[in-house]
Amino acid sequence: MATRRNVWLAGLIALTALLVLGNLANDARLDLKYGYGWDIRVNCAAVDAYVGGLDPYFVKNLKGTKLSYPYLPVTLDVFRPLCAGGFLLDHYRGIFLVLAVLCGLLLPRLGRRGPSARDAALKVLCALGAFVGFEWVQASGNFAILSGLLTAIALRLLLPPPSSGALEGRNSLLRVAGAALLGFVMSFKLVFFPVLAALYFLPLPCCRKLALIAVATFSFALPILISGLEYPDLFASWRLAMAREIPDQHVVDLFEINPSLLLLARNLMDHAGLGESKPIIFATYASAASALVLVPFALSIFRVAVNQPAREGASVLKRLDRWLMDHPRAAMRVTMLAMFALYLSSPRLKEYAFFELALYAAILIVDLPALALAACLSIGLLVPALMSLLGAMIEGTFALLVVSLSCFWILLLDFRAEPKRLETEGAP
Repeated sequence: MATRRNVWLAGLIALTALLVLGNLANDARLDLKYGYGWDIRVNCAAVDAYVGGLDPYFVKNLKGTKLSYPYLPVTLDVFRPLCAGGFLLDHYRGIFLVLAVLCGLLLPRLGRRGPSARDAALKVLCALGAFVGFEWVQASGNFAILSGLLTAIALRLLLPPPSSGALEGRNSLLRVAGAALLGFVMSFKLVFFPVLAALYFLPLPCCRKLALIAVATFSFALPILISGLEYPDLFASWRLAMAREIPDQHVVDLFEINPSLLLLARNLMDHAGLGESKPIIFATYASAASALVLVPFALSIFRVAVNQPAREGASVLKRLDRWLMDHPRAAMRVTMLAMFALYLSSPRLKEYAFFELALYAAILIVDLPALALAACLSIGLLVPALMSLLGAMIEGTFALLVVSLSCFWILLLDFRAEPKRLETEGAP
């Protein structure tokens, strides 16, 4: 039975890889010079305007685009070497593909098994194909590929293999560096800041976890402070652009077309005739995010804590902290689930943002049992790739949201069934 299961699963993985790579190859055949790569053109046009002494937050100063530049002023100097010479602009598709593969290879492992080609291949496949996030990154030329790469490095630093003795001091320094890097990444797209709260589920004493969250929060705020102090004029323009106070140009808006729970809530309220009331829309969005993602996750985690023997006067939170420290691999699994849940609940989840969501999923998928792995591969990779190959409409629909929610529930139900599996898997 195990042999038949392995053959069947290997066939499914091969089919999924064939569809994912075929989808990317099909995209590579398209002439993307016109109509695609709009984000990278905006970013490099903004850098060129900045180098030329113009204000890049006014679209009239950007050549070849009608879209606005959304990032903080400090990023203009960060992106400046990338856009120099036009090499990235001309060859971004191949460069992005290499970076996506590197993201998959850099992601940490949670289980007790040693590194394996199978796990590495699955993580790379997930990075390239899950929720067709990378396809959107490559088509748009979005710099989410850079934040994805930095996220992979941050997670590698935050989730080192459990150790004891002298190595624990080194791991503590790595975690601080990882928290700082993750906070910096979240400053690229401010709406994903709540993901930093997931660091509370690391297998560490409460004070150390709170210290890591403080480091990540400071690192998140630092680019904003630097932008305000070192680029005061540009920072003022950035605030005007974000507040939609620069007339007659494109603005970044929470209600832009994207497959998020917020837009789903707005559409539902539109059908109910309440689409003009933002308080009702946000209340519906909060209820949907809580009911579909956050509350089920919290109940599943605290259910584990409640089942632990209670010391006299110990609160549920302290019992949870103790369980996380006693089960470090399970705690890292919970941390990744929390990041997945918080990222998925974001009010502005553009199609290219699903690439970073795919990186969180990739870490969790490789340790799933056969049936759960097959379900995640089928729903999260195979179905979206097939939809894209067949030319089915994805943009403007909630297909990716449904797919990612389904994968989240598969991962959550697997945790509920075997919360401590990673602690014993592969052990002598």
